[in-house]
Amino acid sequence: MIIKREIVHAIIEIIDKYPLIAITGPRQSGKTTMLKSLFPNYRYVSLENPDIRNFALSDPNGFLNEFSNQVILDEVQRVPALFSYLQTKIDEDRVMGQFILSGSQNFHLMQHITQSLAGRVAIFKLFPFDFQELKIAGLLQDNYIDNLLKGFYPAIYDRNIPSKEFYSNYVQTYVQRDVSELIAIKDLRLFQNFIALCATRAGQLLNLNSIAKECGISQPTAKSWMSALANSYIMFLLYPYYENFSKRIVKTPKLYFYDSGLLCYLLKLDSVEQIQLNAFKGNLFENMMIAEYVKRIHHTNKLNEIWFWRDNEGHEVDLIVQHGQQQDAFEFKSTQTIMPDLFKGLNLYQKISQKEHLQKSLVYTGKEYQNRTAGKVVPWNEFGKSI
Repeated sequence: MIIKREIVHAIIEIIDKYPLIAITGPRQSGKTTMLKSLFPNYRYVSLENPDIRNFALSDPNGFLNEFSNQVILDEVQRVPALFSYLQTKIDEDRVMGQFILSGSQNFHLMQHITQSLAGRVAIFKLFPFDFQELKIAGLLQDNYIDNLLKGFYPAIYDRNIPSKEFYSNYVQTYVQRDVSELIAIKDLRLFQNFIALCATRAGQLLNLNSIAKECGISQPTAKSWMSALANSYIMFLLYPYYENFSKRIVKTPKLYFYDSGLLCYLLKLDSVEQIQLNAFKGNLFENMMIAEYVKRIHHTNKLNEIWFWRDNEGHEVDLIVQHGQQQDAFEFKSTQTIMPDLFKGLNLYQKISQKEHLQKSLVYTGKEYQNRTAGKVVPWNEFGKSI
C-alpha cells in the first residue's frame, strides 16, 4: 500500500520553475518511493551503487551526458564533485525540472547546494508520515499512545515491521552509519549512551554540559555529536521566542526527537501501560506534537517560524508560530480533562506580550473541539490539519 504524501502537491507546483529540485530528509522516510511514483518518466539513478558512483566520480561529464534530462539522482551527496558539473550543465541547458536530487544527510547535501547550486534549486524535506497522511489512509489509531509507540516511519506500515525490531535495526544501520560519516566516533558504546541520555531530555531545556558529564565525554564532543544527529534528522532544537518583555525569559533551546517511536525505543518503552504510568508521559506527548508541526510545515511547504516561550519562573508556552502579523500559541497537555489552570501559561504570555493578533490553543488527548473564552481546545489528532 502506497500512502499519498502531502508534499507532492508543493513539488508539482514548483517543478517547472527550477532546473533542480532537492528532496532531503531522514533515511527510510519514503523519498525514493515517493519520487518513483510521482515521476515515473524520470530515470532513477542511485549513487549508493558502487558502479554508478565510480562512473560519476571518474567521468562526471560522461555521466551527465548519459543521464542528461529528467533524472532522479539519489544520495547525490556521495559524489561531491558532481555538483559543480551539474551547475555548468543546467546553466547551459536551461531546462526546468531537469534533475531531482535526493539525499539523507542534510549537512553534506546542503553544503554542496549552497556552494554550487544556490538560486538554481528548490529544496523540500520529507519526514516520516504525519497525522493527516495516516488519517487519510485509515491508519491513524484512536489512542494517541498507540501512535506514539509505533512511530511514523513508512516501513513500519508498508511492511508491517514491529516497531521495536525496526528501530533496533535503524539505530544500528542508519544512525550509526550516517553519524560516523560526519564525525569520527572512537567509542560506539559511548555514542549509544549519548543518544539514550538525549532521549531522557526530550521536551526539556538543553543542558549540554550535564549530558556530556553524565556520558563521560567533553562538552565539545557532545556538541559535535548532537550536531551530527541533527544533520541526520534524528533530533532537533527548538529555540525560545523573546522580545523586550518586562519579565526575564529563558534563552536556552529545547531538545526534541523527530520520531516518537524512536524516542520510545531509546527510552525502552514498549507498552501503553508503561507510558500511562510514566512521569515522562507529558514530555512524550509534547515531543510528538512539536515534531508533528515540524513535519506538517515541511510537507505543506508553509515554513512558518516556530519557537517556544518560557520565563525564569517556569511559566511556558510550548509552541509559538508566526505567520504574517498573527501569532498562534499552543500548549500541549496529555490529559482528556480540561481544567481552567491549563491555560495559565497561554494567558500569561498574552498579558506579557500584549499581542493584538494572538490565537491561543490547548491541544489535548481528548476528542472534542471546544471554543472557550481562554482559547480553543483542539483534539490531538486534528492538530496541524489546517496548515
